[in-house]
Amino acid sequence: MARILILSTASDMLGETGKPTGVWYEELATPYYAFLDAGHDIKLVTLGGKAVPIDPGSDVVGEEAPASVTRFRSDTVALALLANPGRLEDEDMTGYDALYIPGGHGAMYDLAESDLVAGAIGRAWDAGAVVASVCHGPAAFVQAVDAAGAPIVKGRKVSAFTDSEERAVGLAEAMPFLLETRLRALGAEFEAVADWQPHAVADGRLVTGQNPASSEAAAAKVLDLLG
Repeated sequence: MARILILSTASDMLGETGKPTGVWYEELATPYYAFLDAGHDIKLVTLGGKAVPIDPGSDVVGEEAPASVTRFRSDTVALALLANPGRLEDEDMTGYDALYIPGGHGAMYDLAESDLVAGAIGRAWDAGAVVASVCHGPAAFVQAVDAAGAPIVKGRKVSAFTDSEERAVGLAEAMPFLLETRLRALGAEFEAVADWQPHAVADGRLVTGQNPASSEAAAAKVLDLLG
């Protein structure tokens, strides 16, 4: 049994637009159950232990909802984690085998801007953990460096929500930066496929997925690395 820390955004507002945001439900729920069903120990945290907001655009019901989201929505234990997550500040990152960061536009704000988040990612990486993220989650990597001071994405194959996808949803101008562009500037070997198609890549212990459709594949790669 591995210990897996899930770090979610707690940001519920899309910058200064006044529009609500948060974590993208599928990107949280699908890996959560992949890890749980594989028998691993999971803890969910946010900065300050703030409640996890769900992006309204991902809060889908009925036949259109991903199976993992429907399951999560009726899971009292999982819902309690959203309302009362742990505090990242209280965690010893060396005690985890993997760190997973789901996306949602909220990550572009609190996770991308936090020195504490960057430090936690760096410590997890240096301790030999699998570090994984999907969609906008890799925004958390933009300040993260290894023990030598190099960006953890430098020279590594990564994927994330593309500039093309950001323009397609009409939010390119609202973002504090374009994630693909920033990752490339940090020296990442950025990989992508057509908009909205699943794509996940593992480069050593670094696992990333392009968009919500990539969360299942990214979780599978994490599980493969954990053995």
